[in-house]
Amino acid sequence: MIPFMRAAMLGLGVAAVAIARGDQAPASAASQRCLASGDGYFRAHIGGAVDATVDWPNEGTRCEGEPKYPPPGVRLSFQHAPNQGLDLLFVFGLTGVVEGRAAHEVGTNLTVIVQGTDRFYGTRGDSRCTVDSLTQRRLGGSHSYRVEARGFCTQPARAVRGDDAVLVSTFEFAGLVNYDPPKDENPK
Repeated sequence: MIPFMRAAMLGLGVAAVAIARGDQAPASAASQRCLASGDGYFRAHIGGAVDATVDWPNEGTRCEGEPKYPPPGVRLSFQHAPNQGLDLLFVFGLTGVVEGRAAHEVGTNLTVIVQGTDRFYGTRGDSRCTVDSLTQRRLGGSHSYRVEARGFCTQPARAVRGDDAVLVSTFEFAGLVNYDPPKDENPK
């Protein structure tokens, strides 16, 4: 699993909290490029406990993706150098996405983490957010794809601790998914 996504997926685990607080921060997103082609991006409108309009260009945005199991699909994450004092990490779990195929009306699980704090928000399932449309374009002869998608959430992501919530009303992105299976893990 991708290192900075591993922490996000641990959710309530001690390791995730330590990383989110900055104890083992990943490499600076400021030195990152989402896609080598220069056309990656992440945009979202988020309100509630975190209020922001996110418009991250390719430069300075860290994006990674991989297959997920179970249920089958893909997991994508986006992070950018802190903006407006916020260091946000967005993790999307898209159910039913298959290598190389376009998709519509895809159930989406969303986790939003305010890095450097213990503020984690999750939809806790893929019924609260939807990807309207998703396209994939193979990058070279590999199993890596440029994935472009747009979607929305109809219900908020709830705080893991406390009563706060955030609503990501709309989102769109172009990022990377590598379908090569990890050498140390076997999908089930």
